[in-house]
Amino acid sequence: MSSTLILIIILAYFVLLLGVAFYTSRNSNNDSFFIGNRSSNWMLVAFGMIGTSLSGVTFISVPGTVGKMTTGAYPYGAFEYYMLVVGFFIGYFVVAGILLPLYYRMNLTSIYTYLGKRFNTEAHKIGSIFFIISRGIGATARLYLVVNVLQIFLLEQMGVPFWVTAAVLLLMVLLYTFEGGVKTIVITDTLQTSFMILSLVACIGFILSKMDLSMGQAFSQLADRDYTRVLNLNPNSKTFFLKTILGGMFITIAMTGLDQEMMQKNISVNNVKNAKKNMITFSFTLLVVNLAFLFLGGLLYLYAQKEGGFYTDPGFVLAEGGPNVMGDDLFPALSLQGHFPGIITIIFVIGLISALFPSADGALTAVTSSFCVDILNFKTQAHHKDGTALIPEKDQAQEEKRKKKIRMGVHLTFTVLFFILIMIFKAINNKGIVYLIMEVAGYTYGPLLGLFAFGIFTKRAIAQRYSILAVTLLAPVLTYLINHLISTYTVYQFGVELIILNGLITFLGLYAVSRKGNYQTAVSL
Repeated sequence: MSSTLILIIILAYFVLLLGVAFYTSRNSNNDSFFIGNRSSNWMLVAFGMIGTSLSGVTFISVPGTVGKMTTGAYPYGAFEYYMLVVGFFIGYFVVAGILLPLYYRMNLTSIYTYLGKRFNTEAHKIGSIFFIISRGIGATARLYLVVNVLQIFLLEQMGVPFWVTAAVLLLMVLLYTFEGGVKTIVITDTLQTSFMILSLVACIGFILSKMDLSMGQAFSQLADRDYTRVLNLNPNSKTFFLKTILGGMFITIAMTGLDQEMMQKNISVNNVKNAKKNMITFSFTLLVVNLAFLFLGGLLYLYAQKEGGFYTDPGFVLAEGGPNVMGDDLFPALSLQGHFPGIITIIFVIGLISALFPSADGALTAVTSSFCVDILNFKTQAHHKDGTALIPEKDQAQEEKRKKKIRMGVHLTFTVLFFILIMIFKAINNKGIVYLIMEVAGYTYGPLLGLFAFGIFTKRAIAQRYSILAVTLLAPVLTYLINHLISTYTVYQFGVELIILNGLITFLGLYAVSRKGNYQTAVSL
């Protein structure tokens, strides 16, 4: 297929997003940007969150994990990833049952405001900073994956440098999120999720038709090649199923329930009842969609074996022999190197860019919101508790304009930082990025997990200045050292449950520097 035609498709898709942004950003203000004026439809939020959660990692990397990986940090394969998804599923119920009621009861714009009210300003800002670091790394890792695919299979042959590809795509995201923020993203994520699922269904349908297989016959062939194995029964393995389920549960609690990007969309819904509906609906949908992506991954490997050795790399070996295949590049290689017909290639490209934009738009909006509200102390509602204005009504328009100018500057700054991080991931060039993201999350979200758990489940007070900072900085270091020592001197290997260890160390550290107090937990347990 012509590279020019693919670029036209990408441009047309972007114009569509700009049109949505123009429509949704009319009469927008800072409240629209941060929490969508608390008027989002819960069904749209639930559906759009699928695209945010899946992103390029699920679209490209998860199908690639089905083939057995013989090198790298995580020797995963078959459908073992699904146990992580089961852990996610359980975690969403914890978020819906404990965290969402807390956030709505406190009427939060930033969820890290809870830490400030429960502890002090230091905890509030530390929580925000850990989120900004965590989301920045996670979002740009996902972005890098999709940008790199477009670069390798499309733009490199046209002589376009990688940095130009990354810069242009980030500029596109910046343009359509600049004004509307969350109010725009709720709609664009819904649109992008639709295209992503359309691509998934179309590719599955094409391969089944091309190989003349029914769903049942395809599962039988996958089972014969050991591609449908779900349980890793080796307790010392990083992907042992119980560790994966438990780790997945806490990753969801941290990366969704304690993550401003994900919660920003949830608390844009008008009430907690609808927000819970959104979360539960979303959790069941993810079970189905992730299974479909793993099934697609198995089909891709079957199809690759039939097609022959189209792409080689010694690090990835098909379970039943045949051509070596690079995991994250399997789907793009088949789609963009002439192995699929033109219409399927077009659908793949639309799905790919639909996976790209949710990785960046929500993250940019969320880190901007967190920095403005938590670090710069923006107030989205300029009133005292008794309803009197903090500033005279005649000056509020001027104040809103001033804050909007600052917010746009912050938004632009984070766009530049995202670009720098993408270039760093390009230098690292990790091909198993789905588990790399989970491992990084274990170190960066662990302190958030410990902080919130300590605040919710204890009534102890922390008075000493900088003690929270010391604990939250020390916990990831100790986690890394413990992980290194155990993996070096024993047969046990930490996997995604690393986040639990980090959170526990943070919790115990906070307990050690705390004292008995009269603080009441902010949620009824």
